[in-house]
Amino acid sequence: MLEIRNLQVSISTTEILKGINLNVQKGEVHAVMGPNGSGKSTLANVLAGRPEYEVTHGAALFEGQDLLGMTPDERARRGIFLAFQYPVELPGVRNRQFLKAALDSVREHRGEDELSVRDFNKIFDEAVQSLEIDPELIKRSVNEGFSGGEKKRSEMLQLSLLNPKLALLDETDSGLDIDALKTISKGINRHRNKHNAILLITHYQRILNYITPNQVHVLIDGSIAMSGGEELAKELEAKGYDWVKEDIRS
Repeated sequence: MLEIRNLQVSISTTEILKGINLNVQKGEVHAVMGPNGSGKSTLANVLAGRPEYEVTHGAALFEGQDLLGMTPDERARRGIFLAFQYPVELPGVRNRQFLKAALDSVREHRGEDELSVRDFNKIFDEAVQSLEIDPELIKRSVNEGFSGGEKKRSEMLQLSLLNPKLALLDETDSGLDIDALKTISKGINRHRNKHNAILLITHYQRILNYITPNQVHVLIDGSIAMSGGEELAKELEAKGYDWVKEDIRS
């Protein structure tokens, strides 16, 4: 589904990604771990189409098509979803209307009819309940006045309704207490199936107690320094990232 070949990326002449190679197949969850400043969020943002990043070399293919040549809105319509590390507020944009418009756009791209308001409200309300979101919050504008955990739940609501082919989850577990972490993980696992893929970016192993990855990749200084199975995340939790840096030097 996603093929990244020797991807090199800079911002303001500073090189951040220094040759990323990665293949993510349908049905897979790949966890990308690494210390602050290693390039994890940059990778997610480049794949989603953030314009301030400059791709200086390499390629990224989504379902065999040139991903880097697509506009951000085209990527979204084709089924790429980015959950932000720091979700933004959209004052004046109501949650229900925002998600109805987004879902209608995705369905139009797929050649499907728009959902009626009644049908949309049904799946919207079911998703709100399953993610344990306070219905009063949803009456506000998108993320307006939400806590960090509430913003992450709101993004999982978007994930549930839009049902993307490729979900880029940038530190979705950041700032969550244990109950919120379990709820968010449940939403991600509910989304996971043989037709889609997830790139899960995280500092910590704890979310991987609830979401079992097919592969774990360790990003150090803009390059994938090590890859392995779920046991690699546990080893990182025990030894820290300095262990990987020492392994590279040796």
